[in-house]
Amino acid sequence: MSASTPLQALAQRSAVSVRVRPRTLQRVCRVSYSSIITTSRSRCSAARITSTARPAFRAFSTTPLRRLASAGDSFDPATIERESDEVDVCIVGGGPAGLSAAIRLKQLATQNGNEDFRVLLLEKAGEIGAHILSGAVINPVAVKELFPDWLDEMNENRFEHATPAVGDSMRFLTKTRAVPLPAPPQMHNRGNYIVSLNQFTKWLGERAEELGVEVYPGFAASEVLYKPDGSVRGVATNDLGIGRDGKPKDNFERGMEFHARVTFFAEGCHGSLTKQVIKKFDLRRDCQHQTYGLGIKEVWEIQPEKFRKGEIIHSMGYPLPINTYGGGWLYHFGDNLVSIGHVVALDYQNPWLSPYGEFQKMKQHPLYRSLLEGGKCISYGARALSEGGFQSIPKVVVPGGAIIGDSAGFVNVPQVKGTHNAMKTGMLAAEAAWEALSEGSEESIFLYNYEDSLRKSVVWKELKEVRNMRPSFQTPLGSLGGVLYSGLEAFVLKGRVPWTLKHRHTDYGATKSADSYPKIEYPKPDGKITFDILTSVSRTGTNHEEDEPVHLQVKDWDAHTQETWPKYQGIENRFCPAGVYEYVEDDSKPLGVRFQINAQNCIHCKTCDIKAPNQDINWAVPQGGEGPKYYMT
Repeated sequence: MSASTPLQALAQRSAVSVRVRPRTLQRVCRVSYSSIITTSRSRCSAARITSTARPAFRAFSTTPLRRLASAGDSFDPATIERESDEVDVCIVGGGPAGLSAAIRLKQLATQNGNEDFRVLLLEKAGEIGAHILSGAVINPVAVKELFPDWLDEMNENRFEHATPAVGDSMRFLTKTRAVPLPAPPQMHNRGNYIVSLNQFTKWLGERAEELGVEVYPGFAASEVLYKPDGSVRGVATNDLGIGRDGKPKDNFERGMEFHARVTFFAEGCHGSLTKQVIKKFDLRRDCQHQTYGLGIKEVWEIQPEKFRKGEIIHSMGYPLPINTYGGGWLYHFGDNLVSIGHVVALDYQNPWLSPYGEFQKMKQHPLYRSLLEGGKCISYGARALSEGGFQSIPKVVVPGGAIIGDSAGFVNVPQVKGTHNAMKTGMLAAEAAWEALSEGSEESIFLYNYEDSLRKSVVWKELKEVRNMRPSFQTPLGSLGGVLYSGLEAFVLKGRVPWTLKHRHTDYGATKSADSYPKIEYPKPDGKITFDILTSVSRTGTNHEEDEPVHLQVKDWDAHTQETWPKYQGIENRFCPAGVYEYVEDDSKPLGVRFQINAQNCIHCKTCDIKAPNQDINWAVPQGGEGPKYYMT
C-alpha cells in the first residue's frame, strides 16, 4: 500500500539525507515547533525499519506549516496537523502477541508474493523487550508453529537462551516449613522451557525485522483514531516536548498518525488504548469484568553448588493471609541464574497489605533464603497480569481492529502461563486480517473469522477447562476451599461441569477500610536478601523526563486525598511496587497530608489504574522510549 506524499520532500527541505539499509536505523525527520519563536527547525527521530524492494525513501504525508505562536500567543498544539503514514496493518505493542501477529502477516504476504504489504509495529519502550516481564516458563507450541526450527542448532538465528524444564514441585508454606503438595496436571512442565521473556521478545523482534516488519520502538501510541463511520482508522502517537504545566516547550514536536486498514491492540495487560476501545464498543457486554494479579520478580545469580538447571518450584500459603490468592515461584535457568517472584491477586481486601512487602517476606522463608544466600540480585521488575480467564474474555473484534494477547486476557492461571496463548491469538488475528484484506474491499474491515477461529481454537478449549479454578478462591473458605475445589477440577472434573463460577467482585471494589484490619508492619530490609523499594527500582533502569505531564493522571490531587486518605490511609503507597505514590505530612492541608506522585519511578505495571479504590487514577503513556529498561526479566 503506498502512502500519500513522500517523505523525501520533507527530508530535502530539512537538508537531511535519508537512506535505507538492511536492519539499521533510518532517520525519520519530523518538524519541531517552538511556542516562543517564529521559525521552525527540523529534528530527526530514529525509527527502525527493514530493507525491502521499496522506494529509496519512506513515504509519509506532510502538511503545510501553520503559523507559529509568538511569545504572547496562547499556543494550542492541536492547531498543528500531524504527519501521517498509511499502512496495511498497524500493531500497537511489541510483546509476544503483537510480534507474532506481525510475523505471521509477513509470512503470509511472502507466501503470496505480496512484498509491498506493509505491517508496522509501534512499541512504547525504547527497544523491543525493554518493558517485558514474566516468570517465565513457556509452552513452545506457538513459537514452533511460527518457527519450527526455533531451537535447531543448524539455524544460525535460533533462540539461544532456552532452558529445558526438567522437574517441578509444589509447596505449601507455613512460616518455617514447606509442605509438599501434588502438582496438578496443568502445572507439569515437561517439554516446556524456562526463558527470560525479555530476551525472547527481543529475539522475536529481530525475526520480525528480517521478514520486513517495520518496527518502531520508542513510539508511544496515545490516541485511537476513528473514521466518520465510527470504525477504527489507526492510532496517533503522543506529542513530545510538553512541559509539566501542559504547555509546549522549545523542543515541542507534534505526534504522528498511523492509518491502517486493520489495527491490532497488543498492549498487554490493561492497555491504555485497549481500555478505551473496550469501553467505546461495549466489548464486555457479554462477559464478566477482568480480574488481575500483580507479579513482582527478581533475577539472582546464585552460588554454582546451589544451581539445579531446569528445576521449577511453585509455592502457595505463607506469607499471604488465607483470604488472599497468590503464590511464589523459583526457576533455575541459564548459567547459575534463578528467577524468583511472587504474585498477589489484586482483589485482596486488607488495604494495609503491600505486595512488595509480601514478596520480601517470602524471600526470607527457609525454602527461598537457603538458595539466595551468597548470591546477588541483578534485576527487578513488576507487572500486572490478567487472571479473569474464560469468564472475562471480551469481544475481541471491532470495526477496523482487533484485540490480541493479554490485552484481552488469555492467561491460563492454573498453568501459570499465557505467552503461548498470546502468540496464538496474534497469529489467528493475523490470518483473519490477511483473508479479509485479500478480498480487496474498500469498506471498513470487520474480522469475523478471528472471533470464530478463537472460539474453535485450543486457546478457548484450554481456558474453558480451567474456568472455575481461580474464582473458587473467592468463597468464604478462602485459599483452603480454593485448593480443595481446584484439586477436584484438576484431577477429576477437568471443566466438564454444567456450571461456571463467577468472579464475585472487582479488584478495587474488594478493598475494605483501613480500620477493618490491624496495620501490617513489614520487617526492615537487610540489604542482602531483602531490599528497600528504591533500591529495587534502581535495578529496573526506569527513566522519565521530569519536565513533562504526569502520565499517572489524577484530575484533582486534593480531592483524591479527601476521598481516599481517611478510609484507606495511603493504600496507593502500599500497592505500588515502585514507590510512585506517597502522602507527605503537610500542616497546610486539611487532613495534614499532601498526596504526591513521583512519576519518574513508574515501571508501567498498571496496578494503580486497577486497584485505586475510587478509580480516579488513569495510567496513560508517557513520552515514547521512557519507562523501565528491564534486563533478563
